[in-house]
Amino acid sequence: MTEPFQPSSSADSELLALAGETRVAVGKLMRRLREQSSTGDFTFSQISVLVRLEREGPATLTTLAKAEGVRTQSMGATVAVLQAAGLVAGTPDPADGRQTILSITEACRERIHAGRAAKEDWLFHVIRARLDPAEQQQLAASLELLKRIAEYPAG
Repeated sequence: MTEPFQPSSSADSELLALAGETRVAVGKLMRRLREQSSTGDFTFSQISVLVRLEREGPATLTTLAKAEGVRTQSMGATVAVLQAAGLVAGTPDPADGRQTILSITEACRERIHAGRAAKEDWLFHVIRARLDPAEQQQLAASLELLKRIAEYPAG
């Protein structure tokens, strides 16, 4: 773990305060977005697996476990819940019949799409109702800055 940054100038102090305010604002926005689509009673780990399979495509249990940084047995328990819920299906690996290729089901894909649509709908209505056209342009410009921050490597 790294040591907390100690500002050495007033400019650094202002940037540190900006970093804190950004963290709080983004955290609030994320919580509000989560409220807009029901994830059911799924855990963060289960949702993470679904998102990974949706974005990166089918994978084996071992591949998922490595990507998520957990033991294969733990991933097996996570996937079992998702399979029981009809969100993940497995097919034999044509290259290695001992392995199973896991992928999200069409029902899961529809659920993900509906959740994203609900979030975007809420954002659309809030932006239209709460921001005037000039503020909407400011928001658009700030998105490029947030993307650059988000793409910066961790560590």
